[in-house]
Amino acid sequence: MKTILHISKYYYPYIGGVEVTAQYLAEGMYDFNNIVLCFNSERENKEEIVNGIKIYRAGSLFKLAKQSISFSYYFLLKKILKKYRPDFVHVHCPNPFIYPLLLLTSNKFKLVLHWHLDIVNQKRIYPFIKWTEGKLLQRADLILVTSPNYKESSRPLLPFKNKVHVLQSAIIPQKFVLQPSDLVKVDSIRQKYKNKKIIFFVGRHVEYKGLKYLIKAEKYIRNDCHIVIAGEGPLTPELMHESNSNRISFIGRITDSELKYYLYASDIFAFPSITKNEAFGLALAEAMYCKCVPVTFYIEGSGVNWVSLDKVTGIEVPYVCEKKYAEALDVLLENDNLRMQYGVAAHKRVIDMFTLDKEIELALELYKELKS
Repeated sequence: MKTILHISKYYYPYIGGVEVTAQYLAEGMYDFNNIVLCFNSERENKEEIVNGIKIYRAGSLFKLAKQSISFSYYFLLKKILKKYRPDFVHVHCPNPFIYPLLLLTSNKFKLVLHWHLDIVNQKRIYPFIKWTEGKLLQRADLILVTSPNYKESSRPLLPFKNKVHVLQSAIIPQKFVLQPSDLVKVDSIRQKYKNKKIIFFVGRHVEYKGLKYLIKAEKYIRNDCHIVIAGEGPLTPELMHESNSNRISFIGRITDSELKYYLYASDIFAFPSITKNEAFGLALAEAMYCKCVPVTFYIEGSGVNWVSLDKVTGIEVPYVCEKKYAEALDVLLENDNLRMQYGVAAHKRVIDMFTLDKEIELALELYKELKS
């Protein structure tokens, strides 16, 4: 059996879009022996088995520009390469600390770079990363992106487009199937907000999520509704201070079960992300599966506007225009038939394109081509 070493910044139980994808691939590619190397949030190295997958966590000392720094990482990497002699190394990018370390290792494995997003915000340090990033892209046998939009727009990938293939991210639909016993919980949420139409947001409260534009848009919404904001982050206190409307509620972090209840209780999914840091949008696909109709901004080069199609599965709004965002929300609030039409189309698009079985099937095809 061939072996894949998956390298991700972090891994379950750490939850993030990249980490979820890494977990789904490691657990879903049964044709291979899968091993994972990632950073530990603590100083010590750690080895464990998670859902049958061997996980090596390299102790990290501190973070620099959101990148974990580990003195033990290279030695742990060498140990794993020597012990398992993997046929493939599947790296989830960006993870610039490990680029020079990989370049120092043997070329006996096939290198797969899973390009989730470009390095967007760290403009001051990117010049120091660019050379090793380019060398690693040159070394790669296969480069995966999560949408055709990113394939066409990513500047670092332009010289290597012949090696770039789309491997869409995915959700596990079974997690979001509405059971009869769930209906009581869904109804209780609707009653909590007096059966008004609900606009729902969930995600980290950070700049690129664009939550401030949803809050600004609220004062322009003509129709009766309630905006429910789940999640938290460094901007939460500032956003709560800016929000002085009784139509907006912050509910903090919620569980996976609560997420399902809120998605089914809600009518509209607010997804106001504003940069290519939002490269795909797993939360967007989850909402679409639940027929919670999304309103997004147009983000040049992002896969967001490929996951949800304008005037097919939701409404796409000109970039960072809160008035247009409010207008789109009003269109959906006052037109039940249109909202249901978009909801059905959104659900179908996820079923057709963004389920885990589709992602695994395509990943196995791409690996099969790589082996030959």
